[in-house]
Amino acid sequence: MMRRMNRDLLKMHSLSERNNLLDIRQVSISPDDATPQAPERELEQIKRLAERVFAARKSGKAVMLTYGAHLVKNGLGPVVAKLIAEGWVTHVATNGAGSIHDWEFAYLGKSSESVRDHVAKGMFGTWDETGRFINLAIAMGGVDDLGYGWSVGKMIAEDGINVPSKDSLKNRISNILAENASGDELGALADALSVISKFDLPEGHLRVAHPFKDYSIQYAAWKNKVPFTVHPGIGYDIIYTHPANNGGAIGRAAVRDFLSYADSVCNLGGGVHISVGSAIMAPMIFEKSLSMANNKSIIETGQAISNHYLTVVDIQDGGGWDWSQGEPPKDNPAYYLRFCKSFNRMGGTLDYICTDNRQFLMNLYKELNK
Repeated sequence: MMRRMNRDLLKMHSLSERNNLLDIRQVSISPDDATPQAPERELEQIKRLAERVFAARKSGKAVMLTYGAHLVKNGLGPVVAKLIAEGWVTHVATNGAGSIHDWEFAYLGKSSESVRDHVAKGMFGTWDETGRFINLAIAMGGVDDLGYGWSVGKMIAEDGINVPSKDSLKNRISNILAENASGDELGALADALSVISKFDLPEGHLRVAHPFKDYSIQYAAWKNKVPFTVHPGIGYDIIYTHPANNGGAIGRAAVRDFLSYADSVCNLGGGVHISVGSAIMAPMIFEKSLSMANNKSIIETGQAISNHYLTVVDIQDGGGWDWSQGEPPKDNPAYYLRFCKSFNRMGGTLDYICTDNRQFLMNLYKELNK
């Protein structure tokens, strides 16, 4: 058998020891703040997008927002929370880092560290509270059939995690085995039992206060019962350094979230999908989900999903290529920009907006509320 590192031997550090680079109270952007003026071309693109979002919501179609972690680190949580609360966005998706920074802001009011300095000291990502509470929330959320995003959102909303008793989990496991039942409930119960036993967690409410929850997108999504899905890569995020990490619980939660995302894509005909600063995650999950949604739609109606509006937002220049003219040839470097090329192949209408995510979201919110 291959050798594996034993995370139980690692030293975890308290967040109180960390020199944080960001304070949400300083970087946060409110929807009521003055809107930065976008250049004329980008403003026209944002206006077209706002018209499509308005039409999609009027007809009951999906408006999906996917984003990378820098949107959170730029303090845009309150803007996205407003878009959720006011019904403009029907599904929110991010990667593992987007969830983690959002949670740290809600819990601590601060986030982000010096990767260079802390890797050299063996301290990068070894933060006990972040690894412990997020992993516990996901494992316990699995018992209630929750995915990754809503498990974390529930913890923030309830200022803690509900830990079931070991006996109750054992009884549920015995009943499922006796009934020869199928499904992933058995695995979720076993993973939760494993984590509870490993850390000898008492039954009841494990209090984890979140004094800055109003800055959290995950909290807003849970409170408004809007799907919030997290699409992580195993080993990509700092929660994998912690001994509380359970691969079964993480994988199950991520698959549940992927299937929730795919279900929302099924309602994208005539709808809108917005990708902000997500060069890999968003195009990868979207192309698989759209294929699944088309498969289902063809079975049910004989037709694939159509008339969907795709907006990609980033600060790169798109390879200097005008994506409205179609896909560049393979000898053009722009061909290898996944965040444009994949979405360009997804049918519908693609619009690439080259702008800062703060400028984009603030102007979009302003246009929607006209």
